[in-house]
Amino acid sequence: MAHKIVAKNRKARFDYHVLETFEAGLVLTGTEIKSIRDGNLNLKDGYAKIQEGELWLFNVHISPYEKGSYYNHDPVRPRKMLMNRHEIRRLTSKIQEKGLTLVPLSVYVKDGKYAKVELALAQGKTQSDKRQTVAKRDANREMARALRRDDR
Repeated sequence: MAHKIVAKNRKARFDYHVLETFEAGLVLTGTEIKSIRDGNLNLKDGYAKIQEGELWLFNVHISPYEKGSYYNHDPVRPRKMLMNRHEIRRLTSKIQEKGLTLVPLSVYVKDGKYAKVELALAQGKTQSDKRQTVAKRDANREMARALRRDDR
């Protein structure tokens, strides 16, 4: 079960506290999966929503397939995601009671056939939390530099 990561949402871990992650399948057209395999995907402003008991992915840009014809897809159309019904119900209750959100962390192709989304149940960070994240990252970078200097 090898999988190739096609796109990551790096900003998601900076903007949100990730509480739990899930895997969901994506319902795609023929030209969309070809474009994803080529790596033409942007998750930056993407989010997921539950509407009428179904899981949907919004604002994810999949570029039109270069070799496609007039059958090409709309780049930012809402895309249905596949998940077990009991998982969707559990997510619905958590989102409603705690004010959490669903954010896509990455998209990958599993077994060369299926496009999967790694979804995160996340809570938004405050500005001070973001500052702490930057300070921690800078401190770790400085420690790594110091260790490299000592090894010489």
